[in-house]
Amino acid sequence: MPKINTRNFSWHCLKFAIALFPFVPLIAGVSLLLSTIVSWKKRYPFLLRYWPNQALGIFALWLLVTSLTAAHPKEAWLGTCNFLPFMFYLASSGISIRQISQLRTIAYLVVLPSLAVVLLGFGQLFLGWTSSPQINQLNLGWNLSYDGNPIGRMSSIFMYANILAAYLLLAFLLGLGLWLECYLDKGKRNRKILAILSLTIFADIAGLILTDSRNAWIFSLLGCLAYCLYLGYRSIVGLIIALAALVSAASWAPSPISTSLRHIVPAYFWARLSDQLYPHRSIGSLRTTQWQFAWEMMLHRPIFGWGLRNFSPLYTAQFGEWLGHPHNFFLMLLAEIGIPGTLILSGTIGWTIYQALQILKKAQSSKSNHLIIFAYLITFSGCVLFNLFDITLFNIKSNFLNWILLSCIWGIVYANKNPPPS
Repeated sequence: MPKINTRNFSWHCLKFAIALFPFVPLIAGVSLLLSTIVSWKKRYPFLLRYWPNQALGIFALWLLVTSLTAAHPKEAWLGTCNFLPFMFYLASSGISIRQISQLRTIAYLVVLPSLAVVLLGFGQLFLGWTSSPQINQLNLGWNLSYDGNPIGRMSSIFMYANILAAYLLLAFLLGLGLWLECYLDKGKRNRKILAILSLTIFADIAGLILTDSRNAWIFSLLGCLAYCLYLGYRSIVGLIIALAALVSAASWAPSPISTSLRHIVPAYFWARLSDQLYPHRSIGSLRTTQWQFAWEMMLHRPIFGWGLRNFSPLYTAQFGEWLGHPHNFFLMLLAEIGIPGTLILSGTIGWTIYQALQILKKAQSSKSNHLIIFAYLITFSGCVLFNLFDITLFNIKSNFLNWILLSCIWGIVYANKNPPPS
């Protein structure tokens, strides 16, 4: 019986999982689990010697300890499911992801399905498309509701417009990196690929606009600015800054200035950015209130926190209003798992990003590699920034993508620190 190449099998399972995750997350999760198990089975001695993996193990133990001391233990134990399975794969990603070329493959598998997701969103908003009750009952991950969720905002097959916005933000930033790499490489420029990527990027932009997400609008613009600064496109940088200044002035400038500019800038943008579309919000629904409450939770239990997913019941008891999270990932961690746990996770990921920046610095001499590494760093930065004002951890699809992006960076750093024997 022929032997199975562990690395190739793990890699193929990963590709299958990424291609399916927007549409059938359950099957994608099973495929990712297979990839993880195979990687760990054959290479666990090497993986266990890698100190960031050891830090992940300490963080996992910390989550278990904080679940034991949680105010609502049941909620805390459920909350570990958003971390532990993906951390298990993250620690093994250096086995299945070791080459820069693999980053391109994964990028295409993330970006191209977004075109279908946006088309379904167009059907949802303009053609009245909905997913059938039978599909919903099968729990295939489809939530195509009539006219979006909330009403009038594109959510496509995601459960909420903001979750779709987070997905499209990452697909757009990664797709822009692929497009630039393909366009700038004149020796290997492929017009068909450029056309497909162009269509996908324009669809993602349209989808981002229709999600009505301020976070996604701002961070997609910042991502474009980062690409232009990196590549030295000064004229485009000036144009982006001028556009951002115009919209910002129309949204927040004093009355004489903003009033005149609002004849130029569409109300769809300035009214949303200035929050005039939703003027009568309750105190409990304001982000400032949520952030203050999460901060006070941390001050009362700075070491072990209150337990994962404990923000919601405590906030409901205080304000009589249910919220799934405090709209800031790091404040949530501080409140729910304490300062030590937050520092362990943030420090380990921060070290990995720093090492990736060093790899990028070395790769700048290679025209074929540096841009895709930069694209992943910018895209993951977009993920982090988005989670400073919203939290995508609790949706399996967006959570899956966030961990995959980190795993790609993690894998390349691991491969750089642990080269294969000659």
